[in-house]
Amino acid sequence: MEGASFGAGRAGATLDPLSFARRPQTLLRIASWVFSIAVFGPIVNEGYVNADSGPELRCVFNGNAGACRFGVALGLGAFFACAAFLLLDVRFQQISSVRDRRRAVLLDLGFSGLWSFLWFVGFCFLTNQWQRTAPGPGTTQAADAARAAIAFSFFSILSWAALTVKALQRFRLGTDMSLFATEQLGAGAGQTYPGYPVGSGVEGTETYQSPPFTETLDTSPKGYQVPAY
Repeated sequence: MEGASFGAGRAGATLDPLSFARRPQTLLRIASWVFSIAVFGPIVNEGYVNADSGPELRCVFNGNAGACRFGVALGLGAFFACAAFLLLDVRFQQISSVRDRRRAVLLDLGFSGLWSFLWFVGFCFLTNQWQRTAPGPGTTQAADAARAAIAFSFFSILSWAALTVKALQRFRLGTDMSLFATEQLGAGAGQTYPGYPVGSGVEGTETYQSPPFTETLDTSPKGYQVPAY
């Protein structure tokens, strides 16, 4: 992109909705948003089953309430983060400050890297707890929800890792300094600079005069005379 700054063009340029929707970064954010719903949705709806010993509810992942809470927290965090970063991508073209654009890209890079790591931890945690879950009526009923949460946790690792790579590429792209050079040259092209003062066309009538307090030297001195005694 000509005159690009961190993957975007000049500030204030018109955003094409069709091209924006086809961008890989936009598609990855939408996919991550859908994956997050597919993780916390089944856990909230079917992740708690009746215990065999009583009417109280327990987490389907080996009765570990921390596993259910961790999965829901990861999913909700990814849900709101995807919506926020998608809005930031829409407004990114309107950011005129290069420093603000750099901060936005660094925020995207750091958060995407952190959340891809947390998704990896969550996937391993949920898988481990599901393997340790004892079979039972409640477990059989919520088995599909547990498997769906585990599967989309794995897919979320891939999507957020891809978002991290895209953010890293934007950060390495940096700022095209020709953008600012072109603006400076464009501003200087229409600028006129004052030249030397133009005279009125009338030349001075004064002639050169000898400096004051000068005496005319006698170039022919008189002959030597002998004094009379």
